[in-house]
Amino acid sequence: MAPKQKRGEDTTKRLLDAALDVFAKGGHEAFTVHAVVAASGVSLGSLYHHFGNADGLAAALYARCMGALLDDLVASLEGVRGARAGVAALVQAYLRHTAAQPASARFVHASAYASFLPAHAAMILASKQSRLAAILDWLRPHVKAGRITPLPEPLIEMLVIGPVAETARRWLAGAPEIDLDEAARELPERIWQGLRRPTRRRPAGVRQKTRRKRP
Repeated sequence: MAPKQKRGEDTTKRLLDAALDVFAKGGHEAFTVHAVVAASGVSLGSLYHHFGNADGLAAALYARCMGALLDDLVASLEGVRGARAGVAALVQAYLRHTAAQPASARFVHASAYASFLPAHAAMILASKQSRLAAILDWLRPHVKAGRITPLPEPLIEMLVIGPVAETARRWLAGAPEIDLDEAARELPERIWQGLRRPTRRRPAGVRQKTRRKRP
C-alpha cells in the first residue's frame, strides 16, 4: 500500500472512530463536524475531503457499523449445517453483537429513518450487498429442500431479523423488561417455528392404505 493511501485510510478511521465516540456520548444532537474534528484531531478540511459533508460522514459511519453487524452474522453461519441451528446462530450473533458493541448498534438503529440515508443509498447498499447475499445463499438450499417455508426472500429476512432487531432496539433504548440473555434463549426456537415448513399430517381417523398380499 502506498504511503499516501495508508495515510488516507488512517485519517478516515480516526474520523469514523471519533464520530462514533461523539455519537455515543451525545447522540445525534451532538453529532456535528466540529465535534468530530475536535475529538479526532483531524482538520475540518480533511473531513470534507474524505466525506464531503456531515451527511457523508454519517452515511460512512452507518455503513461501517452495519457492515460490522453483518460480518458477525455471516461468521456465525460458518460450519453450521442445519437450518434450525443456522437460524439460532443468526439470532444469537445479532444479540451478542448488540451487547458487545452497543454504541455501534445504537447508531444503526437510531439512523433507521435518518435523512442522510436516501442520498447515500447506493454506497450503503454496496457495502451491505455481498454480506446479505452470503446469508441468503446459506438459507436458499434449506428453502429448496423444504425445511424453510418458501417465501419471498425479503420476507424470510424480516422473519429472521425483524424480531431480534426489535429486541435489540428496545434494549438499546433502555427498556428494563428486555434481557438479552433471555432473548438469546427464547427467540431462536420461536423464530424457527415461524420459518419452518409445516409437515403434512394425516387427518384424524384416516388410516394409511396397505396393499393386501395376494394368496
